[in-house]
Amino acid sequence: MDTSPSFLMLIFTILGSLGLLIFGMKSMSEALQKLAGPQLRHILGRMTTNRFTGMLTGVLVTAAVQSSTATTVMTVSFVNASLLTLGQAISVIMGANIGTTLTAWIMSAGFSFNVTDVVWPAFIIGMILIYRKRRATFGEFLFGLAFMFLGLGTLRATGVQMNLGENEAVLGFFQSFDPNSIWTTLLFLLIGSVLTMCVQSSAAVMAITMILCSSGALPIYQGIALVMGENIGTTVTSNLAALTASTQARRAAFAHMFFNVFGVIWMIIVLHPFIDLVCSIVGYEQGVSDPAKLSVVLAMFHTCFNVTNTAILIGFIPQIEKIVCWAIKDKKENEKETVRLKYIGNGLVQTPEIAVLQAEKETATFGVFVQDMFAKVRTLLDERNDSKFAETFAIIENKEAVSDQIEIEIAKYLEQVSYDHLSDDTKAKIRQMMREISELESVGDSCYNLARTMRRKMESGKKFTQWQRKTLHEMMKLCDDALSNMNLIMTGHRSEYEVNESFRLEDEINAMRQMLKNENIRNVNELKYDYAVGTMFSDLVTDCEKLGDYVLNVVEARIGK
Repeated sequence: MDTSPSFLMLIFTILGSLGLLIFGMKSMSEALQKLAGPQLRHILGRMTTNRFTGMLTGVLVTAAVQSSTATTVMTVSFVNASLLTLGQAISVIMGANIGTTLTAWIMSAGFSFNVTDVVWPAFIIGMILIYRKRRATFGEFLFGLAFMFLGLGTLRATGVQMNLGENEAVLGFFQSFDPNSIWTTLLFLLIGSVLTMCVQSSAAVMAITMILCSSGALPIYQGIALVMGENIGTTVTSNLAALTASTQARRAAFAHMFFNVFGVIWMIIVLHPFIDLVCSIVGYEQGVSDPAKLSVVLAMFHTCFNVTNTAILIGFIPQIEKIVCWAIKDKKENEKETVRLKYIGNGLVQTPEIAVLQAEKETATFGVFVQDMFAKVRTLLDERNDSKFAETFAIIENKEAVSDQIEIEIAKYLEQVSYDHLSDDTKAKIRQMMREISELESVGDSCYNLARTMRRKMESGKKFTQWQRKTLHEMMKLCDDALSNMNLIMTGHRSEYEVNESFRLEDEINAMRQMLKNENIRNVNELKYDYAVGTMFSDLVTDCEKLGDYVLNVVEARIGK
């Protein structure tokens, strides 16, 4: 009785194993991002002072999160958020290409020994850690690692079971290509690119290449052509992510493609000597050594290729910057959107931990927006020209509608991010920002209420006394100082002095509100001005005091109080 698995079953096993591999890599990467998330935000923003530290940053971050795609998309997002210059981003992307070679070495290890021996203990330890809440993230990392090794082990066993190295049809197919022909190299390079674009995972294509090579079915030259194709195919993700982003973000994504394509071009010219050099480093001799060692050759080639390509191009970052700026022009003025969130809502696929930084920056921009809105309100106090008053009021009215929309957009973005696996620190930041944007929208409402009261005064023909105008200017100056201090704290300056300054200004606004209300009642009673003028004056003072309360609420939310 024939107990060998059917061809269809083998295909399902391979596809299922690739699914386990991709899922394991994704789970492991997300767990590592949760473990290192708060640090990643600071590392990417600060360790890019020059091209070499930028490159080192790319290496370390990619090695830490085990995903060059994640690092590249983070970098494109940072450029879109004006947190990195284009030159800094290019150096980080170069480093990401080196960092991702660690994945190939992990896979090579998976093909060198029976990895399933460590899979089951990893699952058990991971399960225990997940149930012990304090170590849950590390447990998730072990689960991802175990799934990845289980997928690799199953792929390896399936490759052995298929006897690809002894299958005449398979051997005949690959041997029909002339290994010395440039067209063979270009064909397999194209196949590697298309496969990577389709599965959106260079790791999966690398695993398939290692199976074919280590089984003896695929010659080393064609296998390495597939690996070079993966390097081009993986750039598609960041370019797709940047399609709707800013011009600088699209340039950073294009620089990634330029870097990899340039590397492939010069590698094709020196392909055979370079491969022979790599084989000699590993100690592999074609036709003599064990084909299983080819997985190590592939990993070594991947590393040598990316390190050499970076070494060649790192000195030409300014020139690369000029090329991508020439290829992707600035948008024409009439093509720019009149209202657009600066840091989020641009279609970029972002890792959850980094997405929170984008939202923080957008929230800080929201703070500047409402202060600009308040500045417009202050100009209405002394405006006597009806047409200019109406024009300024229309601007304030429009800004109020925009502030409502900004709150909704940021909230939707934060809700979307909150569905992902997040660290406790990141969850707390999201809760804080939800409160911040709500209070900032309330500041916008207060600005609009102040403008409406001033319009009511304008339409009534009433005039404030010199004392009323003077004290209202003083009150509004205190509110503006509070807004300025709030925006200082929102941009990351949270010293004890600045926080205490917010509380001091709030106390001063409250004290002035009480003093002005008492004085206003006395002036009305003494007939210094009529009741209607007194009521409008009182409404303005009350709205200013409410605005001060909302500003303090934003500060308290930002400092986590």
